[in-house]
Amino acid sequence: MNVPKELRYSKEHEWVETLEDNKVRIGITDFAQDQLGDIVFVELPEAGQELAAEESFGSVESVKTVSELYAPVSGKVLEVNSGLEDSPENVNESPYGDGWMIVLEMSDPSELEKLLDASQYEAMVSEED
Repeated sequence: MNVPKELRYSKEHEWVETLEDNKVRIGITDFAQDQLGDIVFVELPEAGQELAAEESFGSVESVKTVSELYAPVSGKVLEVNSGLEDSPENVNESPYGDGWMIVLEMSDPSELEKLLDASQYEAMVSEED
């Protein structure tokens, strides 16, 4: 299981990469994509949409199930990975790379402190296995 040390993680299996100027890139973790299986469709919000922390912002559909996506932090959607429309398998192949989902401008950067670091996330996932 790949859990990059520089990222933060939500209990709902989203990862958060801190960018410059209160911006973050968000996707689902390697563990989450592995549990879902082959991803066939990704539904994402429109750019400009405001999200509250823990609010659903879309869904991922795999051959097994449909899973909601939850915003780990509050903010405004600046960018959506439109490449996932044609290539949802990027989430399986590169969850921390081409499989990213949205870029948010955070409204409250202190919310990052509530997220898990890599070792906390690994401990949580090992309890779920």
